[in-house]
Amino acid sequence: MFVEITNTPRDYAWGSATAIAGLLGTAPSGGPEAELWLGAHPGSPARVVGEDRTLLDVVEGRLPFLLKVLAAAAPLSLQAHPTPAQAEEGFARENAAGVPLDAPNRNYKDAFHKPELIYALSDPFRALSGFRPVAETREVLAPVAGDPRIAPLVARLTGDEALREVFAWLIRGGEDVDDLVDAVVEASATVDGPSWQTVRTLAGHYPGDPGIAISLLLHTVELHPGEVLYLPAGNIHAYLEGLGIELMASSDNVLRGGLTPKHVDVPELLSVLDFRPLPAPYLAPEEPEPGVRVFRPDVPDFVLIVVEPEAASRGVELRLDGPAIAFCADGAVALEGGTALSRGHAAYIEGEEWLGVRGDGRLFVASTEL
Repeated sequence: MFVEITNTPRDYAWGSATAIAGLLGTAPSGGPEAELWLGAHPGSPARVVGEDRTLLDVVEGRLPFLLKVLAAAAPLSLQAHPTPAQAEEGFARENAAGVPLDAPNRNYKDAFHKPELIYALSDPFRALSGFRPVAETREVLAPVAGDPRIAPLVARLTGDEALREVFAWLIRGGEDVDDLVDAVVEASATVDGPSWQTVRTLAGHYPGDPGIAISLLLHTVELHPGEVLYLPAGNIHAYLEGLGIELMASSDNVLRGGLTPKHVDVPELLSVLDFRPLPAPYLAPEEPEPGVRVFRPDVPDFVLIVVEPEAASRGVELRLDGPAIAFCADGAVALEGGTALSRGHAAYIEGEEWLGVRGDGRLFVASTEL
């Protein structure tokens, strides 16, 4: 079964006014266009083309993944997502406490985890992702460590084991943290490097926010087109700017940690975060044949398959382990036994073991290994 789908971009304030329209080949709306949701999440289910129904009316059961086009013109909030066990427990706890699902202080909107990946389309796509080793942060701070307002942070960074305590100190704020934030923003005008560029960016959008100082504990990552970050449960991250294809488990569970006017539950966030310093979480693809790349994370909820024009031109067959959503980013492709997709068009696919693809376009296919 092949069902062509579409949607209207969500108008979050941080969205770009031009990037999604430019990718889709449509006229800009005149406002921010942040995310195009292509899935069956009830928050913004895709619409069936030519019919008065949504993908919620088509999918049997729950579609475990959500494909998005994301365009950030300003930084998103610092955030992390729970494990399946944490999501189930938190959702049940808030239900038992009678917290309405639409309450601004609600942490868990559903009982599912929300790992995600981002595939860069713009050059660069910038993000914060995960805690880096303390030694790296101390090295970044070395040129300004003599500032008495910054010295308390340096003194607290005794080793990787201190990250949880330092993060908690920063996110709770206070006069000393306010002074620290002011100092690192001033320092960013005289010190160069990716981390200081991030400080300048965040200060321009969220002046005085503790997340500005927290960013110095994290990896600043610059993705180039075709590169992917995978953000598992507990990974603290924030997209800073750029256009990309985002694929995630279908959930709305977000624990925020700054750079936002929305609810921040510090104790709950601390219970979810993974404070282990790790390398920036790039996800390397498998390449079953030239021009076909498969990004397979460590969860069964989703897999991203990218078919480049060179592969589409000779024709390829993709094995599907479950339902899928296909999105054509440029050119045009024909899906064997189904439909033709041109730039900016998408389709829901169900009940097909193999998907034949031929044409001159670039095709993104989200599927599952459930």
